[in-house]
Amino acid sequence: MTKPKATPPDMDLIRMVQQARMMHDREVVPSQVNAVYWIESKPLREAAEPTARAGEWLILTTHSEVDALWVKIREATEQGLLGYKSKVATISTKGRKADERVIVVRTRDADDSADVARVKAALRAMGITGMEYQRISEN
Repeated sequence: MTKPKATPPDMDLIRMVQQARMMHDREVVPSQVNAVYWIESKPLREAAEPTARAGEWLILTTHSEVDALWVKIREATEQGLLGYKSKVATISTKGRKADERVIVVRTRDADDSADVARVKAALRAMGITGMEYQRISEN
């Protein structure tokens, strides 16, 4: 008995769904969402894909301050001033206090020290100081 061949994914459909999600996420206010855990933003123009060595800046904030900070980070991400993706937690993440929220700014390669430093400088220019960097294992 022969197994039927798997149908390849419809990449056009996947792109359309991702674009619809980005348009939805652009209008969402993090402190007023509880249906999804994360809201994401990506550069409006094509950006370099992440490597297997991607990293992320973790920025801690509070429930009362997350909305204003997210607007700044989302806009900078869309303009291509930060990494390949940013996201904000809509609820407290594991191990955090109930009022804490985390914003993540991902860089495409943790070994690219110039790019990591560039993103750090851009975040600092926005007035963000409480952040830490880590390598991630998944994109």
